[in-house]
Amino acid sequence: MNGQVHPIRPPVRPPTPSPDNLRPVATPAQWIEGARPRTLPTAISPVLVGTGAALSVGVVAPGAALLALVVAIALVVGVNFANDYSDGIRGTDDERVGPMRLVGSRAAAPSTVRAAALACFSVAALAGLTLASLSRQWWLIGIGAVCIAGAWFYTGGRRPYGYAGLGEVAVFAFFGPVAVLGTVLTQSGPPGALPVVSAVGVGMLACAVLVANNLRDIPTDAVAGKRTLAVLLGDTDTRRLYAVLVAVPFLLSTLAGVRSWPLLLALVAVPLAVVPARRVLGGADGRALVRVLGQTGLLLLAWSILTAVGLALSAVS
Repeated sequence: MNGQVHPIRPPVRPPTPSPDNLRPVATPAQWIEGARPRTLPTAISPVLVGTGAALSVGVVAPGAALLALVVAIALVVGVNFANDYSDGIRGTDDERVGPMRLVGSRAAAPSTVRAAALACFSVAALAGLTLASLSRQWWLIGIGAVCIAGAWFYTGGRRPYGYAGLGEVAVFAFFGPVAVLGTVLTQSGPPGALPVVSAVGVGMLACAVLVANNLRDIPTDAVAGKRTLAVLLGDTDTRRLYAVLVAVPFLLSTLAGVRSWPLLLALVAVPLAVVPARRVLGGADGRALVRVLGQTGLLLLAWSILTAVGLALSAVS
């Protein structure tokens, strides 16, 4: 109107959404599956056995047992989410048979899964601090820090130890002796020989859960460069390792039963070991091993319940 020429401005485009914003929101059912509930026996079992050992010397400490259980469950769920996150951003879970992977399946944003893992570790740390305070076992704070670091760096960081065949070593240590004997210490003090033997059995069966999982994933892990112990050993030797891990705890129960007969109760769980062991040794693969994973977790839980009862009864045997 006034003779001036106004430049034409290009339309303002909205900012490009980030990859996280492009991802759908996972449903509650997907989050539950992503937490891998089949692995929860690895959290519950050591607390049961440790509490049974405390009962054997006449100590009843439900508060301490509950706090130990919270620590264990939070760590297991946290490591599952951390594993989901770390493997997902590396692309290891892009082609995978088995439980739901939140990041690998694009059901949830990596940052959200990472936040879920960190939230679980925070719950574990808070419950652990409370337990250390109540039991006056302050050095357990350092053990707890090592456990959380071990959970994160299993598949996280630049050099995850789970990619170097050390996952089973960590599972044996953290969910066997550390979890069982830590539960005993916070309730009744230094453990005796029978709880130590029982802790070894728990650790071996917890390892069997991981071995069943990694046996299933050998083909995809090998392609992705994830050198688990199963990848390093190969299919045949991994199946043999699984059988040994399932069988030895019953041998330990038998030997412990010589000293205290109630520990022979764990032998009642032998039938639960036969089916998954036969399937593994018989060459089961793919989705059949998903079933074996659940059966191994059930075996771990049953053996641990029976061992806890045996330990509690050993005081009156």
